[in-house]
Amino acid sequence: MTIYKALTIAGSDSSGGAGLQADLKTFQELGVYGMTAITTIVAMDPHNNWFHQVFPVNLATIEAQLETIIVGVGVHAMKTGMLPTTDIIELVAKTIEKHQLTNVVIDPVMVCKGADEPLHPENTVCYREVLVPKATVVTPNLFEAAQLSGLSRIQTVEDMKEAAGRIHELGAKYVIVKGGRKIPHEKAVDILYDGKTFELLESDRIETTYTHGAGCTFSAAITAELAKGKPVKEAIATAKAFITEAIRHSFPLNKYVGPTNHAAYRLSTQQ
Repeated sequence: MTIYKALTIAGSDSSGGAGLQADLKTFQELGVYGMTAITTIVAMDPHNNWFHQVFPVNLATIEAQLETIIVGVGVHAMKTGMLPTTDIIELVAKTIEKHQLTNVVIDPVMVCKGADEPLHPENTVCYREVLVPKATVVTPNLFEAAQLSGLSRIQTVEDMKEAAGRIHELGAKYVIVKGGRKIPHEKAVDILYDGKTFELLESDRIETTYTHGAGCTFSAAITAELAKGKPVKEAIATAKAFITEAIRHSFPLNKYVGPTNHAAYRLSTQQ
């Protein structure tokens, strides 16, 4: 039996719905062995409106984790999640180059869900200059796409295309700008750009606020499929189906948040 292996370099979400926890659940659901290099630990205050507390991991600890995984085990694909400092972003970029890693999915996490300001604005510059150029696929949401592209805001499908084009010019091979329900359209819509053609990716509009970890899950699903040797566009199509079912069957965790359901895609295909 072939064991496909994927690495996530990401933060730990103590509530279990996002971050590396979401990544590992997604990898497992799609038949891929997952490994983690923890960059930060995120806790939430149940006494203060679920306020996010972010505790970065020191650089030497992250380096040791990466050495264990890449040299000690090996990977077929990798993704990033929350990278809280420029030093960590630069370390990831150097690691990709040093080990000539392929199938690199960059999820440029800049805020925790519900926030509207970057965790660290200087990280945007670092993403643009050193990490996005190494991406096989980069998966920004509307806010992140605006930050990376330099657009003031993204409100239409044409804006999404403009952002995708600008981000592709940074060096990423494929750019998928996630619009979801926030773009005026009869469907939830994403834009995929490969440097030549814009593709409109549509899915059902699912009216729910229980979308915690959706971005992590989507990028992890792409990573898992790439680890299995699937072409990029096929990997993205599977990831779209995976996250659509995960959101369709999402659920409330407490009065603050509801995560996606990582088992939903598998269960739907078994029916």
